[in-house]
Amino acid sequence: MRILIVEDDFLSRQILREMLINYGDCDCVASGEEAIIAVHDGWRRNDFYDLICLDIKMPGLNGHEVLKLLRDQEEQNGIYGLDMVPIIMISTFHDAKNILAAFYNGLCDVYLIKPVDPLKLKQKMSKLGFEPSSYDCNPFIAERWQRETSLGEDE
Repeated sequence: MRILIVEDDFLSRQILREMLINYGDCDCVASGEEAIIAVHDGWRRNDFYDLICLDIKMPGLNGHEVLKLLRDQEEQNGIYGLDMVPIIMISTFHDAKNILAAFYNGLCDVYLIKPVDPLKLKQKMSKLGFEPSSYDCNPFIAERWQRETSLGEDE
């Protein structure tokens, strides 16, 4: 399984990777532009991502813009329904406007609010049909991420 993590904050990117590494190979990028390139490269090599985790607040293309671009490109390539890559939006934004925008017309599959609870992530992954191949991430890493991401809740 291939996972793309799109997160501009280095620590958040690394901790999310640690939380997901037991599900598959994780590629990490720091911007929306890099995400579009990574997805296109995968399509070109016929090596698709099975899951994308996407932050909203990023410099350049924000997560909502990336989400819309990816879904539009899937449609242009004849990718519909269950063949579309599941996308988990992850952000500190917990207002109705951002949440509804992410789910509008079925664009995203899951919306998680930072700091991400590892148990909730595991539950959502299971609902998407993904199970870890080994034990969960280091609890120290998850706790550190929750502590450090809750300090900067302005995202």
